[in-house]
Amino acid sequence: MADKYEWRKSEREIYPTMKRPTITTIPAQTFITLTGQGDPNTAPFGDKVAALYAISYAIKMAPKKDVVFPGAFDYTVYPLEGRWTLPEGYNQPTIDKTQLLYTIMIKQPAFVDEQVLAQAKTMVKDKVSAALLSEMKLTTVTEGLVGMLLHVGSFDTEQEDFERLDYFLHNEGYERTEKAHKEIYLSDFRRVAEDKRKTLLRVKIAKSQQLQDLL
Repeated sequence: MADKYEWRKSEREIYPTMKRPTITTIPAQTFITLTGQGDPNTAPFGDKVAALYAISYAIKMAPKKDVVFPGAFDYTVYPLEGRWTLPEGYNQPTIDKTQLLYTIMIKQPAFVDEQVLAQAKTMVKDKVSAALLSEMKLTTVTEGLVGMLLHVGSFDTEQEDFERLDYFLHNEGYERTEKAHKEIYLSDFRRVAEDKRKTLLRVKIAKSQQLQDLL
């Protein structure tokens, strides 16, 4: 029997677990995604998170239901991720969480295609609403060059680590290229205490213009 594929071991450059900031290039990845706007502490955000977990585990556990997808193999389900930003032109001094725009997603192994997703949707139709199933998409994302670090603790205390990341990037000659950021929830925040949550913070970057002018 082939060994189970463990993303924590095999993709350490994509999912580092050290608090030290890092810079790397993220290749194209395929996710099942849902989008929305609003405070993540209120509905329907929780329902969308549950739906992504439900369909991701349905795909992984399909062999136990005698469903064998072409090319499938045993693996550990990837973590939930979220891309967060605010509407264009938003200029308030504090963040109004009701204005947050998000895409939440769970990465899928290479064998998951549109046919696999369609079949998986039928497998979870009793657990996930038809509306959410219709919104689910299989999306390929290429993040490219990024800076990131691990945050441990409440989501409300992330700002200090974002500032630390920005300081590191500036000293390395990089700058952020967009307002949006990515969060990868290495801990299931539905089950882990706030002070122990591990969240990978990631931003898209490029060499700063001033440095490019010197090269």
